[in-house]
Amino acid sequence: MALTRSTQEENAKLSPLFRFSILVAISLLIWWHPVFSSLALALRDDQYTHLLLILPVSAALIYLEWKPSEFSADSGMSIGLVLLGAAVGVAVVARLPISALPHDEQLSLNTLALVLWWIGGFIVSFGTRVSRRALFPLCFLFWMVPIPAFLLNPIVRLLQEGSAASAHLLFAVTGVPVTQDGIQLTIPGLTVEVARECSSIRSSLLLVVTTMVLAQVSLRSAWRRALVVAVAIPLSIAKNGLRYSSLPC
Repeated sequence: MALTRSTQEENAKLSPLFRFSILVAISLLIWWHPVFSSLALALRDDQYTHLLLILPVSAALIYLEWKPSEFSADSGMSIGLVLLGAAVGVAVVARLPISALPHDEQLSLNTLALVLWWIGGFIVSFGTRVSRRALFPLCFLFWMVPIPAFLLNPIVRLLQEGSAASAHLLFAVTGVPVTQDGIQLTIPGLTVEVARECSSIRSSLLLVVTTMVLAQVSLRSAWRRALVVAVAIPLSIAKNGLRYSSLPC
């Protein structure tokens, strides 16, 4: 009798994991091409290196919060099904011939659909109680979505202009004569331009991602976490400005 009860409890604990494994397997069958495209993009383009970190970090954070005793079949089913439906809808939009989206935007939408499917599958499998505990690592998965060019280009331009302004300020403070024209700095005998390749987009994204994880692990207050992450952005710009004021890229 005790053995039978133990077996039933063990099956109950395994079933959510089994359900989630099936949903993940289905997602990989549907979105295998975006998965490999994102991986290739991260390995090929420095602007997307951070994509390689997101899934392992998210999985590690979920593992740290893992409490199997909290598994429950509750109202999370409806929320999870809505997200699964949204994932299918986004994937359909991305693949419609009439949409004629550029390749990078199609990849972003398909990856977004994949992330929505994973989050929805997690909620369906484990319920809202476990999902609330894993809210940050689940939302952290959205960093897996490659930033499309129409969003990335303004960000890179902002970093270029910020780095140029920061370097201009540092030159002025140290008494070096300097003039600034957009992203171009001129000092006696030298003209420096903050090129796209030197905008520090890679290090800036890695800094923001790393800061979010460290803030989540180290700080309890939500406003303190937000403050630390917000400080990381101007810190990255200042760091790049210091690099330009000392040694041109």
